[in-house]
Amino acid sequence: MKPAFAYAPIALAAALLSACATLPDAPIVSNGPALPVGSGVALGQPVEVASNLVVTPMEVTEDSRCPINARCIWPGQIVVQTRVDGAGWRETVALTMGEPASVRGRTVNLTSAEPGLMAGEEQGLPGNYRFTFEAGAAD
Repeated sequence: MKPAFAYAPIALAAALLSACATLPDAPIVSNGPALPVGSGVALGQPVEVASNLVVTPMEVTEDSRCPINARCIWPGQIVVQTRVDGAGWRETVALTMGEPASVRGRTVNLTSAEPGLMAGEEQGLPGNYRFTFEAGAAD
């Protein structure tokens, strides 16, 4: 019979591996009820984008979009720090509108951001933004 400490490395390895596992039946990690798929949401408001996938726009880190009433050489971009919640996990990613990002094997895309900018006007308040997201199939 082996002494109990002989099994310690096996127990430690099992504990470490199980800590990294994603549990498919675990609830979505979200801070409140999510609006249905396709809803436009404000900063801090969660929205369901697919089964077991909720996104929450947290902060606009860049909004260099070309104003609606101007001609621009470059269309600019909007980048939103977005929390992505799945079954038993959470990640925060920077999403650039129109550029799908891969998160835990799923594709997440910021598809629209309103209001658009207007030349000669001050940029809107953060509370005025509304974002729409979509998710693609698993990679």
